[in-house]
Amino acid sequence: MTPISYPWDTPPETGTAIEVAEGVLWMRLPLPMALDHVNVYALDDGDSWTIVDTGFASRKTKHIWRSLLDGPLAGKPVKRLIVTHHHPDHVGLAGWFQTELGVELLMTRTAWLLTRMLILDVDQEQKPENLAFWHRAGMSDDIMEARTREKPFNYADVVAPLPYGFTSLSEGQVLRAGGRDWDIHIGHGHAEFHATFWSRDDNLILAGDQILPSISPNIGVYASEPEADPMAEWLESCERLSALAREDHLALGGHKLPFHGVPLRLKHLIDNHHSALKRLEAHLLTPQTACDCFPILFKRPIGASEYGLAMVEAVAHCQHLFHAGRVARSLSETGRYVYQQK
Repeated sequence: MTPISYPWDTPPETGTAIEVAEGVLWMRLPLPMALDHVNVYALDDGDSWTIVDTGFASRKTKHIWRSLLDGPLAGKPVKRLIVTHHHPDHVGLAGWFQTELGVELLMTRTAWLLTRMLILDVDQEQKPENLAFWHRAGMSDDIMEARTREKPFNYADVVAPLPYGFTSLSEGQVLRAGGRDWDIHIGHGHAEFHATFWSRDDNLILAGDQILPSISPNIGVYASEPEADPMAEWLESCERLSALAREDHLALGGHKLPFHGVPLRLKHLIDNHHSALKRLEAHLLTPQTACDCFPILFKRPIGASEYGLAMVEAVAHCQHLFHAGRVARSLSETGRYVYQQK
């Protein structure tokens, strides 16, 4: 397989754009977290632009978008916005684009419904369901106590309200944008009904977070669906998309740099999780909670800022083995789920 390579070793500066292919601009927006950026794209439709993803809803991001609209995108209006999936760094300003610029919003129905629902879900204290889920996952008492005192993160803090109405995207549709026809293929596991776009006319993939270089998208189980098996969905999606991947494809992802070597990267994403699952199964010789499994899964210390994502991913790995019948799960005397080889 062709090795992974990066045609550009430096991302665009804030407020600027790099043309990665004819009529396709790559831009980058900052994020206030460890993964400190999100990539967004503009597709030239001749008399207008189609934008792909938006960044968080914040005054800073709006200011950057205004500089982009007055700079690299000047001279033509934005008429459409594609959102690859419902995570806040991708959908955050979709409602602002609709209300301020009158754009047409395109996303999968499930992603739109999740966004509309989560915006309404504003809490001043932690939900009891979250506390119960964290306890069962094996969260330590001191971290649990600290999190109980904290004001919860609310989706609406970084996602603008969505007006009523959108255009639905689904598997097998063909979308015309940027002078190209794009086949839509849906992925699962990282986000429900994540849309990816595969150009029929050249080698481009608008990959969102479904295919990223150098980092693996977070695969997590949450209190909203505590018995889910997103790892099975993720592996199925990667296998299915692998059948479409060509050596010459250029993946334009939601994070990091555009890259060649998509078949090899998808193989890495599949193999890395299978390897982690094998390590985990061998580790579960004695009963362990999901949080007990951090060292074997991640091979490095997990800090406070990473703890939440590590926990939900550890649950996803443990629970996948349980649903596949490879390990047993029981409730300990302290009310925590423990996993063990059968």
